[in-house]
Amino acid sequence: MPKNITIQRILGVLLHRIRFIVIVALAAGLLTFLYTTFFITPQYSSSTMIFVQNYNKKAESSDSSANKTDADSSKSSNSSSNESNNEVAQKIFNSDISGSSTLAKICVTLFQNSDKITTLYNGCSVSFATVDGTFYITVSVTGSDPEKCANVANSIADMCNEVFHDNFMYGQLGIIRTAKAPSAQISPDKLKNTLIGFAVGLVAACLISILLELIDTTIKSDEDLSEIYKIPVFAEIPDFNTGGK
Repeated sequence: MPKNITIQRILGVLLHRIRFIVIVALAAGLLTFLYTTFFITPQYSSSTMIFVQNYNKKAESSDSSANKTDADSSKSSNSSSNESNNEVAQKIFNSDISGSSTLAKICVTLFQNSDKITTLYNGCSVSFATVDGTFYITVSVTGSDPEKCANVANSIADMCNEVFHDNFMYGQLGIIRTAKAPSAQISPDKLKNTLIGFAVGLVAACLISILLELIDTTIKSDEDLSEIYKIPVFAEIPDFNTGGK
């Protein structure tokens, strides 16, 4: 006959089997920790940052010098220099930043599909991403060898310069930050995995305990008799061979 399961009874079952539940949860957490430590290959990540611009500094400098020379013939040296510098600054920081930002997005697509660059991956996972609203590109390399990740990232940054000039006649590309070998892994997260294993083991142990109670048809107390036969129990004969239990 199916048992009447209540919250109170479930809590009683869990408390009765608390030792079993704790042991199973700890064992699951320990096994997850050991599996994460010895069977999952650590992954490392290294990155470098480059920039692209749709103008050349040398060309801008030449234009600035030419403007300054023309201005010297009609105005004083100081005033013409300030006006020339303001014009160059306005041209670079107002119009060219947005243009360079668009060029950076185009370059990401170019670099991702360039055979010269993809051949340098060397078994690593590589991703390109632009910093929103800027002309900066981050090259991230992930793999099992930290030194290889750094070397691949730097090699790709150097090759990006060649690929850029192969496809664009004007503009420039430079490296802002070189990649260095990471000292710490990014995955797997041993603590996180261990806690997940412990939680899974805890839930599984609780479910097993409740399931065992449901399929157990033995009579353990007078409450079980009252529930089965729907009659009250007036007396109980103790088993003297087991100490009255």
